[in-house]
Amino acid sequence: MNRDEIQAKIEAYKKQGCKVPTMDLIKTEEQIQGIKKSSEINIALLDYIGAFIKPGVSTAYVDELIHEKTLSYGAIPAPLNYEGFPKSSCISIDDQVCHGIPSTKEILMEGDIVNIDVSTIYDGYFSDSSRMFCVGKVSKDKQKLVDVARKSMLEGIKQIKPWEPLGNVGAAVNAYAKKHGYSVVREIGGHGVGLEFHEEPWVGFTTKKNTGMLMVPGMVFTVEPMINEGTAEIFQDADNGWTIYTMDQKPSAQWENTILVTEDGYEIITY
Repeated sequence: MNRDEIQAKIEAYKKQGCKVPTMDLIKTEEQIQGIKKSSEINIALLDYIGAFIKPGVSTAYVDELIHEKTLSYGAIPAPLNYEGFPKSSCISIDDQVCHGIPSTKEILMEGDIVNIDVSTIYDGYFSDSSRMFCVGKVSKDKQKLVDVARKSMLEGIKQIKPWEPLGNVGAAVNAYAKKHGYSVVREIGGHGVGLEFHEEPWVGFTTKKNTGMLMVPGMVFTVEPMINEGTAEIFQDADNGWTIYTMDQKPSAQWENTILVTEDGYEIITY
């Protein structure tokens, strides 16, 4: 479908009372190719950093490696100075749900699980993804949490179909996580990405089926549920204003992929 055809179909759904995206959320082919080039770097960064995730390494050192590697590709780390965030990546250990600030005082230890969230600007286009890493040998409980978190994300991604409601994604995530005895963070979700770091739509992961904005070919957004071993309740670090923790201090796990909605389904473009 060309953009005129997509716009006409959006207008038809809007008249039926559906929540629909504005055309500025529908990426052009040129923009999609730009986002994909940025994504190639983002993927390469996460591939690269895995070899350095081991006991005794500080999160500041990991962040420094990510920063230098990003620059070597001619790219810019998107988190650095974003709304005052002081580092080039988010590194969150165990009960840190997200937005962990890399520090020389944060030392990876045997048995930790850690999320590394990397976002890249290349030629003006943004990409975003994160992965979980296990530090040395982890407990069976932590390994299960990491595995279920990834499968929860994938179950959500399977629901991405053009002209279907976005709420189906969160409903699938939530159902899968709960089936395995876990909870899903409500307050923080995915987001549109590509021309800016964070765009519409907001993507929740405790949503109800057949609710929310229609997914339309050309939309690009992240699927990044945060799965908690215990309660879904969270709190923000009062000192740094960024890091989110589980209320009960039990571990949390998150994987993030960026998805392009296509005419016949979806394409994972950043992982």
